[in-house]
Amino acid sequence: MVPISHYLILSAILFTIGCVGVLLRKNTIVVFMCIELMLNAVNLAFVAFSKLKGNLDGQIAVFFVMVVAAAEAAVGLAIIISVFRSVRSVETSDSSEMRL
Repeated sequence: MVPISHYLILSAILFTIGCVGVLLRKNTIVVFMCIELMLNAVNLAFVAFSKLKGNLDGQIAVFFVMVVAAAEAAVGLAIIISVFRSVRSVETSDSSEMRL
């Protein structure tokens, strides 16, 4: 049996990697992937605490977080494609000076 501390340490490491990726990377697609990594780290913590308490509340919360993440990915990729068509780049620094 794996103790909950292992799950929480892994969750913290994944969240930290995602946070560093969001702060340091310039490619918009990689930034969205790092945001997804952060959401999955939180999901892992939710499931670990759900297992600890012995109920399904954390797993239900994970379901809703995954639904929101899927919607965020769909809308985010649509925005990235739209910006790419006008700017011809997916770098965050290139799209910061957009004009109408």
